[in-house]
Amino acid sequence: MSRAGKRVYYFGYYVFGMGLLLLFISNLLLPIVNVPTTDEVWIRLVGMLLLVLGLFYRVVGKNNFLPGIHLTLVTRSLAFFVILGFIYFGFISWVIFLFWLGDLAGGIWTWRALKADQNDLVEE
Repeated sequence: MSRAGKRVYYFGYYVFGMGLLLLFISNLLLPIVNVPTTDEVWIRLVGMLLLVLGLFYRVVGKNNFLPGIHLTLVTRSLAFFVILGFIYFGFISWVIFLFWLGDLAGGIWTWRALKADQNDLVEE
C-alpha cells in the first residue's frame, strides 16, 4: 500500500468504529455532542451508513485506488466546511466540531502522504 492508501485504510477503521457505536449505543454518544437521545431509527441508519463508508475507505486504501483517495480528500474537506456552517447557523452544537477536528487531521495526514507518494514517483 502507498502512504496515502494506508492513511485512508486506517481512517476506515475510525469511520467503521463510529458506525458501530452509533448503530449499537447511539444514546450513550448523543448527549456528549448535545444531541437529545432518541429511539427513532435515523441515528442507527447513520451508523449503518458509516459502517458502509468505513468499508469503502478500507477497500480504496488497500487497493491504492487514487481517484477514491482524491475523492476522500474532497468530501472530507467539504464535510468540514458544512459542519462549520451548521455550527454558525446554530443547527448543531460546537461540541460536534471536536469530532470533525479528527476528520480534518486525518484529511491533512492523507493529503501529505499523497504528496509524498507523488514526489517518490517523480524522483524515480
